[in-house]
Amino acid sequence: MLLNRLYKLDQSGTTVGRELQAGATTFAAMAYILAVNPAILSAAGMPQAALITVTALTAAVSTLLMGFLTNYPLALAPGMGINAYFAFTVCLGLGVSWQSALGLVFVNGCIFLALSVTGVREKIIAAIPHQLKLAITCGIGLFIAFIGLKNGGIVVSSPATFVTHGDFGTPAVLLCFGGILLTAVLIARRIPGAIILSILAVTLLGLFVSNGKGGTVTTMPGSLFSLPASPMPTMFQLNFDLLLHDFAKALPIILTLLLVDMFDNIGTLIGVTQRAGLLDKDGKLPKAGRALVADSIAAILSSLFGTSTVVSYIESASGVEAGGRTGLTGATTAVLFLFALFLTPVILAIPAAATAPALVIVGIFMFQSVAQLKLDDFAETAPAFLIIAGIPLSFSIAEGIGLGLIAYAVLRLATGRAKQTSPLTYVLALIFSLHLLRAIVARLF
Repeated sequence: MLLNRLYKLDQSGTTVGRELQAGATTFAAMAYILAVNPAILSAAGMPQAALITVTALTAAVSTLLMGFLTNYPLALAPGMGINAYFAFTVCLGLGVSWQSALGLVFVNGCIFLALSVTGVREKIIAAIPHQLKLAITCGIGLFIAFIGLKNGGIVVSSPATFVTHGDFGTPAVLLCFGGILLTAVLIARRIPGAIILSILAVTLLGLFVSNGKGGTVTTMPGSLFSLPASPMPTMFQLNFDLLLHDFAKALPIILTLLLVDMFDNIGTLIGVTQRAGLLDKDGKLPKAGRALVADSIAAILSSLFGTSTVVSYIESASGVEAGGRTGLTGATTAVLFLFALFLTPVILAIPAAATAPALVIVGIFMFQSVAQLKLDDFAETAPAFLIIAGIPLSFSIAEGIGLGLIAYAVLRLATGRAKQTSPLTYVLALIFSLHLLRAIVARLF
């Protein structure tokens, strides 16, 4: 059989039926990105309808590429955390146009590819202490969750206390909070596709809940199916203006994209393939080089298509648990993403009250890494804490990582452990120091 030969199903101890089921399971687990990614990136001024098409296309093409190069059951899509950084920190916070931000994503992808091909990528990852990698994951989790709470109206700004709780007398806020609880219950009971099921449930309930403005929380779409919206409003719209005219501002953004990208992809790659039994007897991953090249190319494609960086999704693990072992799982997921292109009216009708819980839950998933932190050494705990607190409170992944890396380097020097630390760690700390002190550096030079 063609599929058997192409994906080596017999050698992997799986069947076509099992792979198809696993691919559908993975899609159900990560389909929320079709609603959430456009909702986040549209905050930067990008057209939401085009983003739905671009998100689906990017996920499908990237997932097919990973399966073709590695035959691993991995699915890819625009990354959560990276998209929030792109929209809220780079575009809204730093005032960078989304076109210029896409240009930086392209540069990040090219550097990513060069580092993957030359093997430097693994050295950079090794230079970041494991404690700080875990802290970055936790910090980004809090960042995403905070954005979700804000989008859902559960947390609002306050001149007296900076933030406070929203008006729970508002139906949309109650609906959002109910969505968080529903998703948590479904996940706790191990219901497959919990996030997308919650989005659907809240969206349907929103048809019958008043928004307080004479309408309902969810607006009934004019039709269920339609031809996909044109991707051209975002496709090939990137430019390199920021890189050419303000390199000092562009550099830390690119560095942050690289760091977050590397941690996200490597962690997912190892975690999912380990659960799938694809690691060798020494705990190493065959075809790791191909996998790294695949997600590097995917990062480049994402900038050309018009979305933030594509990453390997931890939700791929749900497909592995359903029996997925080969690239046929990913191919199935990719086909389902393409089919979803024709559901654009439905996706556009999904309200913030339905997508915000997904952000909170994904944030909780990421924050679970806190359990692996070692807190018995203050010189390790302090930098980790600065990252975890710094990312959400500064509303910037870059500043949070910078605070932690600088503190780590200083504490290693102060406690006589400089020689036990990679020189590259100090280089990264220096780069972030220059970034945080860029105003002073600009005056000097």
